[in-house]
Amino acid sequence: MPRPCGSAEARPMLPPLTPADDLSTNRPGESLRDLLAESGPGLIERVVSLLLRRPTEWDSWRKGLAGERRVGAELNRLARRGWRVLHSIPLANNVDVDHLLIGPGGVFSINTKHHHNKAVWVGDDAVKVDHGKPAPYARKSRAEAKRVVRVLERHCDFPVPVEPVLVFVGVTDLKVVATQLDVRVYQARQVSALAPLSGVLTAEQVEEVYSVARHRQAWSKA
Repeated sequence: MPRPCGSAEARPMLPPLTPADDLSTNRPGESLRDLLAESGPGLIERVVSLLLRRPTEWDSWRKGLAGERRVGAELNRLARRGWRVLHSIPLANNVDVDHLLIGPGGVFSINTKHHHNKAVWVGDDAVKVDHGKPAPYARKSRAEAKRVVRVLERHCDFPVPVEPVLVFVGVTDLKVVATQLDVRVYQARQVSALAPLSGVLTAEQVEEVYSVARHRQAWSKA
């Protein structure tokens, strides 16, 4: 049963954790899996799209799922280094946090982007894929991290630092030219660079933050 961080008098209590509310059982890309199961194309729609070679929203969902699965597998390997990992954390307005990494080095809100065979350029506040229009990836990652902070510190009586992270999957080249970027940027295989980080949360704080973060009801109004 999860316990709230800090004193019961100062912080709101979460109800006892039930299997339905336990996000630790979520697989990477759980939200996209559900979306494809509920709204994915039927056989005829798949055949027509294939024949016409027409990209669809479903293709985007499948690509996103593949990316989250790849990054999720890399993150799960960090458990042996004292890190806790959660996947597909649902927020309000039908959005989710792809992955949340909690450990001695703090908390990391991880956003996965799958751009197969594309070149990605990252500036201080702009991301371009194959020299296309600027995408708001960095801004959205920062906003997501702030939402995570609000949820965790609502239940914890100590500061919970949350850093935004962008992880790119399948890219042919990733160039980071930012000088003041406050979002960490990696390719999927590079997320192991987070493993040795330490000195931010004690082992007890890691478990207390994790006990809140894994509880679905903590995020219901995020």
